[in-house]
Amino acid sequence: MSETLSPLDEAGVAAAVDAAQEAFERAATLDELKAARLAHSGDDAPITKANQQIRNLSKEEKPSAGRRMGAARKAIQAALAKATERLESAAEEQALASETVDVTLPTRRAPQGARHPLTVLEEDISDFFVSMGWEIAEGPEVEHEWFNFDSLNFGPDHPARQMQDSFYVEGVECAAGSDAGAEGAANSNAGSVTPQPGLMLRTHTSPVQSHSLLRRGAPLYIACPGKVFRTDALDATHTPVFHQVEGLAVDRGLTMADLKGMLDHFARTMFGPDARTRLRPSFFPFTEPSAEMDLWFPQKKDGPGWIEWGGCGMVNPEVLRNNGIDPDEYTGFAFGMGIERTLMLRNSIADMRDMVEGDVRFSLQFGTTGRGN
Repeated sequence: MSETLSPLDEAGVAAAVDAAQEAFERAATLDELKAARLAHSGDDAPITKANQQIRNLSKEEKPSAGRRMGAARKAIQAALAKATERLESAAEEQALASETVDVTLPTRRAPQGARHPLTVLEEDISDFFVSMGWEIAEGPEVEHEWFNFDSLNFGPDHPARQMQDSFYVEGVECAAGSDAGAEGAANSNAGSVTPQPGLMLRTHTSPVQSHSLLRRGAPLYIACPGKVFRTDALDATHTPVFHQVEGLAVDRGLTMADLKGMLDHFARTMFGPDARTRLRPSFFPFTEPSAEMDLWFPQKKDGPGWIEWGGCGMVNPEVLRNNGIDPDEYTGFAFGMGIERTLMLRNSIADMRDMVEGDVRFSLQFGTTGRGN
């Protein structure tokens, strides 16, 4: 068919319409119909170019040519619509046939998921402390800055209070009736520290200890497992959201020897009978004296050896005063470690990102399927 079809060529226009109708009828799929549409009614189709030539005709020729081309284009569009309806209906029937479900067939049970090993380990840790007669304490994840820092003897210029370490949620003035002010004022021994403005995502679970001391006083034996937040980038050994467990014991006559005995017992429960701990002098604002806690780890890939596990120490007398406890009558010890780090050590996990990607295969390898249900 010539691409120089004239709008005055009645036979040529009729032949172009017949060719388009035949091509549409031959199309067996929607893709083939699309190719036929472009060939017979697209911008480069003979009938389209012939219609464009009407503007070059004389005034006398334009009316008849316009009627002829209008009828031709209408016939082509009608044939296209008919073919489209036919092929769409066929495609729908084919899809229904291929996607039909026989409801009489026996169903295949969905694969069973698994509880995350971090959740299971956190529960095992809680069970350990309950077996010792301790209590499990919980607190808010959005915490007041006074509980997160000031009550624990973090000075105003401490690096941990800067934005690069903490997620600050909202800056607010601490009203007289707030939780921090109310709990602090409820005890005459709360000290001179005034609650500071600001809400934040807690950077450790230690604020739970302040809540518990202010609310319940001493003696007190609690463990505080939970989620904490810091502005760390996610990599193989860091994550901005992780889990800690902290222990606090406040009573008359507690010493570093009690702390060391508790840590050794906890280590053996977590890592086996050969595990033990050692303490290295360190500094933390909320304990004095303070120590880094190392774990004797027989399962190290390069052979048994010491590996850092957490921090600990005797509760700083200033922290006791801030939370309404008389340090002349009571002493206490505290310790804390990361639950992710504990899981990594126990199971030789090299990349912390495996814990947070949500792949059920990671949990399945720990045999936690259906546990606790």
